[in-house]
Amino acid sequence: MTTLIIVRLGNHGNRKLVTYAKRFLFHWFLNRAIVEINRMQQDFGRKMTFYNDPENTQQYIEMAAGYDGAKLIAILREYLPDGATVLELGMGPGVDLKLLSKHFTVTGSDYARPFLERYREIDPSADLLQLDAITLDTDRTFDAIYSNKVLQHLTRDELRQSLARQLKLLNDGGIALHAFWYGDKPDELMHGLRFVYYTEETLRVQIDTQFELLRSERFAEMEDGDSLFVVLRKRQR
Repeated sequence: MTTLIIVRLGNHGNRKLVTYAKRFLFHWFLNRAIVEINRMQQDFGRKMTFYNDPENTQQYIEMAAGYDGAKLIAILREYLPDGATVLELGMGPGVDLKLLSKHFTVTGSDYARPFLERYREIDPSADLLQLDAITLDTDRTFDAIYSNKVLQHLTRDELRQSLARQLKLLNDGGIALHAFWYGDKPDELMHGLRFVYYTEETLRVQIDTQFELLRSERFAEMEDGDSLFVVLRKRQR
């Protein structure tokens, strides 16, 4: 319709109106393009497609070498009996999954297939799921859900969605333990991955009221107080 208007205006010889209409079209398409790019960036960060490239997967494995969630898993054991069922979100190369498996009946999950395929080669008997950390599209239930620096890649709205969905996957009285980078600064987008930082206060407001906040503490990953974990319990019905 807009193109026909330009032609008709041109036929009437009103060049100023033609120029205005062309500028209008340019800005309209530009704004649409910006909206689409932002949508793609959000989806890119949410799906963490950066790790669907095996080369990026290998780079992450090398970068993360020497780090694990042993301290967090020790805390999780304070709230769960040995043998309890635990779902790990964003298992990556499976370092924490292997530690969890020493005490619990574990299911690993990740959205990036290269991580899942790599771990299956290491342990063909591993129970693994390809899951989006927001939608968590499975009908299985667990005694606990665990993640280490994974949910920080979600927007705040997406984190609330994920936590609400986790309630559906947790058995009554089930535990959720999640770790984040600590900070009070703007979100960052690097290599298609979003990084959202939280303080005790800003994380608390994200938590669904059906969760009981049992514990919220800072800890050291690379330096004192650079990280934050929460332990949540699903309220009994």
